[in-house]
Amino acid sequence: MKSNKKELTLEQSEVLLSVLKVRFEKHINRHKELEWSKVQAKLLANTEKLWAVNEMEITDGEPDVIGHDKKTDEYIFYDCSAESPKGRRSVCYDRKALESRKEFKPANNAIDMAASIGIELLTEEQYRDLQKLGNFDTKTSSWIMTPTMIRNLGGAIFADYRYGTVFVYHNGAESYYAGRGFRGSLRV
Repeated sequence: MKSNKKELTLEQSEVLLSVLKVRFEKHINRHKELEWSKVQAKLLANTEKLWAVNEMEITDGEPDVIGHDKKTDEYIFYDCSAESPKGRRSVCYDRKALESRKEFKPANNAIDMAASIGIELLTEEQYRDLQKLGNFDTKTSSWIMTPTMIRNLGGAIFADYRYGTVFVYHNGAESYYAGRGFRGSLRV
């Protein structure tokens, strides 16, 4: 019987922390002046957040620390995979969009998947900030949080990076493509 508990075994935690530490050290430009030992301590103190980071990892998001909120003393993780996470592609925007499809329904939707992982879709501002740390989504695209006004009209927005520029586009929220997924953020 599978447990609904959102925590990792000791072995899973050790493997994940090892992967995260290597990524942290390899991409120091993403988090200058931050110390891995403090990030690790925060993760170990919150098993549910550690589980969420693991979910980001196993869906190919390659989560990494991109900042620290001094006011809340939280470390901020984003999906930093070069392309939209493979394990989160071919999804429409939200449940309403999924239910509106009469045929050829995708397996899932971005909003529900993010919630089940324990993360939030990046906002447009966060997506633009991510692009300052490298070139992401040069071949794929990622759904981003859509303003209510646009969503109420049936649309949703996504972004990618082409020609040295971040492009934000619109599409029907029910659309889905093999090359479009979503990126998430998590505060620990």
